Formats: sequence, structure tokens, C-alpha cells
Amino acid sequence: MDTKNYLVGIFNDEDVLLQAVSNIRGKGIKIEEVYSPFPVHGLDEALGYKRSRLPIAAFLFGMTGTCTALLMQFWMLGFDWPMIIGGKNHVSLPPFIPVTFEMTVLFAAFGMVGTFLIVSDMKPYRWPKPFDLRSTDDKHVMAIDLGANHLGKEEISSILKSTGAEEVNEKNL
Repeated sequence: MDTKNYLVGIFNDEDVLLQAVSNIRGKGIKIEEVYSPFPVHGLDEALGYKRSRLPIAAFLFGMTGTCTALLMQFWMLGFDWPMIIGGKNHVSLPPFIPVTFEMTVLFAAFGMVGTFLIVSDMKPYRWPKPFDLRSTDDKHVMAIDLGANHLGKEEISSILKSTGAEEVNEKNL
């Protein structure tokens, strides 16, 4: 596994961080990731993230659960083992509603969790890259991959300091 060189900027205030992200991206520098101890309103837009497509996946998994539940019940009670229960028809929709609802929720939940884990590349054997442990306490951390940018380490470091970074460190991961 190859190691990458990162410049890590430590910020104390979320407003300074937001302004720094806008300034740094405006100068054509690619930001790898920004870590924060709490959600920062507007950070997704400042980093240029697109809207998540996870709700579309949830809908598709939910529809798969609905179809699976209905087909399973129609097959079981209509063809495989037809029984008259409570004087009702073999295949009657109202008794199917609770099972259909539960399987819709089950498929949507498991499908969203699985999709999130796959898209986020979160595997049980993969450990996260801790750029700075203070990002879980009170500091905001911006990681910039030096190999993915056209500017050198000194230029990016001076830009980070000029935009309000308290400290700039180099990290190899």
C-alpha cells in the first residue's frame, strides 16, 4: 500500500473554516476531506459535494421488499398451500398489509446500510485515517493531498496559514 503525503490544517472556528474552504477551492486546490467535531452548516456546499442518492436506493430497496412480500404471500397462500382462514379467500390483500409493510421497511433499512457501507468503502478490516485526534474534541481539520494538487507544499502551507489555520502539519498515511 502506498503512503500519501498530506498537509493538515487545524482550524479553531467553523466560520473561519468555511471561508478557508471557499478560498482554497477558489485557488484550484483540491481538498481531500474536512473533519469536524460537529456538523457545520454549509460545509457540504462549500466542498462541492453533490446531493446524496441514498434516498433513491432506499426507495428501490423498499419496492423490492414490497414486491417480495406480496409475491411470497400470494404464492404461499394462493398456490403452494391454499387454506381458508376465517372464511376469507385464499388470496386476500388486507391481511397481507402488515407483512408487506414490515418487509418493505426491512429491505429498505438493510439495503440503505449496505449501500452506505459499500459506497463509503467502510470494511470491517479497514481502519480510518486519523489526521488529527483533536478533530473529535474541538478542532476542525482540513486534509489536502499533496500529490493531487499542482502547487507545492510551501505554497499550500502559506495559503492555509493566510486563510486562518492555527497550525499546518505534514502527515504521511
